[in-house]
Amino acid sequence: MTAPKASEAAISKAANLILAGELVAVPTETVYGLAGDATNGEAVALIFVAKGRPHFNPLIVHVASLAEAERHAAFDAAARALAEAHWPGPLTLVLERRADSPITKLASAGLRTIALRVPAHPVMQALIAACGRPLAAPSANRSGRLSPTRAAHVRASFGDEAPFVIDAGPTEHGLESTIIVSHEGRLRLLRPGPIVVPDAEPAEAGGAIEAPGQLAVHYAPSKPLRLGASERREGEWLIGFGAIPGDATLSARGDLIEAAANLFERLHEADASSHARIAVAPVPDAGIGAAINDRLGRASRG
Repeated sequence: MTAPKASEAAISKAANLILAGELVAVPTETVYGLAGDATNGEAVALIFVAKGRPHFNPLIVHVASLAEAERHAAFDAAARALAEAHWPGPLTLVLERRADSPITKLASAGLRTIALRVPAHPVMQALIAACGRPLAAPSANRSGRLSPTRAAHVRASFGDEAPFVIDAGPTEHGLESTIIVSHEGRLRLLRPGPIVVPDAEPAEAGGAIEAPGQLAVHYAPSKPLRLGASERREGEWLIGFGAIPGDATLSARGDLIEAAANLFERLHEADASSHARIAVAPVPDAGIGAAINDRLGRASRG
């Protein structure tokens, strides 16, 4: 079944489904999300079931504005400064949850904190407005597998069980949001992403799960993945970068932003190829390259 193109009619249908407690797949500027009413415990439980996601792994809740976010979490000065600088956009803030927030505690896996984001994509913004509710929306794929940057990736991941999908073409950033926890003015980086926050300290490896994207194995293709490959070995599909062309490339000109946008698209292509294994050329760790290598590192452990 072909996903309907983004339109007022498609957004209206998606909103009606969400208000009825069902799930829809919707584009954001990062990846496609599997959205449900964050105030409805049964709808949020359905997200965990549909994805096969462990219940200790929290969800990101998408809201319309900073003012709306402040209804659900306590913002210190550092968090508010980040929100004002980067929202709407691919930044998630993990903050102390307000006791009177109507968002179900299941969305935050029972933690005292909650992960919030104001998305920039016009379709996601329109859907939030049409629902009049905050939306829990992790990536629209089976848990631990490759993130979807196109409507077709959602269909491929869920097969006959795929939800209603709004197709708005490929996503802009191609990587999940940066996740920052702010507590008493201290910023910690839980997941690197499109937005680089120089003042944030990296979270300790192997610590407690506080937000999505912290599992050791995540974003994984179905085939073995080799990193730092300067050339193709027998049986491999090589994803190139810069001077290493490969079977397909993240960016022929070595542009890290282009590489991030293409990362999951190339991994989906490689996973669908006839080759038994996947290799990826080295990617510099500077700037958004750290987020690319974070995803590749977790994917290679799969």
